[in-house]
Amino acid sequence: MKKTLLIIFFLFISISSFASYVLIPMDVDSQKNHLKAYGITYWTLNKQLKVKWLLNYRGGSFLLPDTDEIQRECQIRGVSFEVISNASAESILEEISSPSQNMEAVVLEKAPKIAVYTPHGNQPWDDAVTMVLKYAEIPYETVYDEEVLNDGLLLFDWLHLHHEDFTGQFGKFYAQYRATSWYIQEKKDAELLADKLGYNKVSEEKLAVALKIRDYVIGGGFMFAMCSATDSFDIALSAEGVDICEPMFDGDGSDAGYQNKIDYNKTFAFTNYTLERSPMIYEFSSIDMTRKRNIPRTSDYFSLMEFSAKWDPIPTMLCQNHTALVKGFMGQTTSFTRNEIKSNVLVLGETKLNGEAKYIHGIKGKGFFTFYGGHDPEDYQHRVGDAKTELDLHPTSPGYRLILNNVLFPAAKKKKQKT
Repeated sequence: MKKTLLIIFFLFISISSFASYVLIPMDVDSQKNHLKAYGITYWTLNKQLKVKWLLNYRGGSFLLPDTDEIQRECQIRGVSFEVISNASAESILEEISSPSQNMEAVVLEKAPKIAVYTPHGNQPWDDAVTMVLKYAEIPYETVYDEEVLNDGLLLFDWLHLHHEDFTGQFGKFYAQYRATSWYIQEKKDAELLADKLGYNKVSEEKLAVALKIRDYVIGGGFMFAMCSATDSFDIALSAEGVDICEPMFDGDGSDAGYQNKIDYNKTFAFTNYTLERSPMIYEFSSIDMTRKRNIPRTSDYFSLMEFSAKWDPIPTMLCQNHTALVKGFMGQTTSFTRNEIKSNVLVLGETKLNGEAKYIHGIKGKGFFTFYGGHDPEDYQHRVGDAKTELDLHPTSPGYRLILNNVLFPAAKKKKQKT
């Protein structure tokens, strides 16, 4: 009997010792494909398995249950991983829980359903979010104005806004591209779509779409926007009921003194900005820093802010990376004028050299929004018609990691925010 008990005891110890987890490290030295690591995490969540996101531990590593299937998927996708014992996992979690460590373990529970707001058909430029979702093998669906106006966003947890112009000024491309076939065709298509949906002008139809997206966020949705989709979205909301479009855009003149009719209370992130009236200037407003900045490319970096992982897990999640200094990149909206950001909006990334914000986050109603300036984190000055970025050449891109942080953010177990 005594011998049997000893066998059972040692068997229990043995099982406990050999129980294991898959650790996907996200630090600079241990991970050879940071971007596809997010895809593995999403894939695991899609299998109804929970994942722990280890904030500030080795670059924001992921702790997954150990299965042959997960290990095989990591090997197929070229993602570095370590199999660790149950005791090692407990030791890591104990270290993370220490009050002396700026770390936290956040449980990811459910793979969010993702929508990308993008025009149907190919564009003459590409979209960084679509590219990285495809590269990381994270599934998504596309939606556009008709789906949004028909409440199609209610089916999704996370929405990305393509580099859209919500003001009805066709991207302010008029000066340089008004005679090109693609500009003429896109303008015609937008006008036909607005008419089909029952609107007299593209600006009116785009405002209706922006209002639906606003309601989606207020109701609890997660919205991520890049480049011109950031400031043009807020401008459209603030100009509700005001004609800010010149005749070449909508066939009639703009409202007299429209700047004084802008309502900043309606925006998500920006305030006290001045609209760019000239159709010949490739700019929406003073929000964007592109024309104000004077930074050599070799010096163009932005730094990620540091937050308390235990007290501020949300901004900490959004800033997870293997470096605190990220290469800058341009766009129609490159970055945001610091003093035109509302005081209740968090700056997550900034270019200190020029006093500009690159990456911001806020709460609206029950939902969240993140705005990220620039077009493509691995193409410094992407122009219309340029070749697309090949992410196989940039599998550890810190700039693209920030996008994928936002993709996983809705998967986090909800708990009452600390104040």
